[in-house]
Amino acid sequence: MSDPQLAAWMRQRQAETEAALERLLPDARIAPQRLHDAMRYATLGGGKRVRPMLVYAAGELAGANARALDHAACAVEMIHAYSLVHDDMPCMDDDVLRRGKPTVHVEYDEATALLVGDALQTQAFLVLAEPDLFDDSRRQLEALQLLARASGSRGMAGGQAIDLASVGQTLDRESLEVMHLHKTGALIRASVQLGALCGDVPPDALQALDRFGKSIGLLFQVVDDILDAEADTTTLGKTAGKDAANNKPTYVTLLGSSEAKRFAADLRSDAHASLAMFGERARRLAQLTDYIVDRSF
Repeated sequence: MSDPQLAAWMRQRQAETEAALERLLPDARIAPQRLHDAMRYATLGGGKRVRPMLVYAAGELAGANARALDHAACAVEMIHAYSLVHDDMPCMDDDVLRRGKPTVHVEYDEATALLVGDALQTQAFLVLAEPDLFDDSRRQLEALQLLARASGSRGMAGGQAIDLASVGQTLDRESLEVMHLHKTGALIRASVQLGALCGDVPPDALQALDRFGKSIGLLFQVVDDILDAEADTTTLGKTAGKDAANNKPTYVTLLGSSEAKRFAADLRSDAHASLAMFGERARRLAQLTDYIVDRSF
């Protein structure tokens, strides 16, 4: 990474997220110990923490307090971790490697993996619903509703359902975008909004941040599609080439690699344009946008 200040900021936010997750996840010594141990295995010690970093960056822009941001960052990461556990199971993508280590159903068993996902989802809402977390209880309720929508049938879970139904099919560009705006984009978009809701920004600023979140949510998936096609398993920390092997529609299969990269560049420009009204206050969000792209090509 070329910017040492950004690299230092990212390391700090990743460390803060890890420490907060350590604190907010159930202790593995508490019954049921095996489930709690597996929850921690699935969540701790891995991943780039892009979603929590977006929470923190938007929260800095909004003047949010640190405790609220820690809880929001952990809530969104728990939802993300639960989705990965379930996605990797034999009934979904049937993968054996995640974040450079065996997937939960391989390390433990399928029943435990199913329960890990269920428990992480409810833990996320428990963490975000903690009393006196927000200065304004109405914003806390809005945050809870936002995370629920982004996680459920009109968000991430719905996108996964569309994805599973699309295996072996040829989707047009609009249908592929709808799928990815739900499956991947919804939670990334929510991460930005959650950070803003932890602070205090006017409605027009929230709308601009939502446009930004929508652009980078889709950008993240386009880049993931390119990585799956071009990067190796060691780089990814998960099995490379799974989309092609499973005959899944992607931006690379639809557009080709060069056009997919041009689309990613357009989305990057759209994201930066959405931040223009904030000036220097949005510096970290702008840098994270570039990081999402530059991690791959």
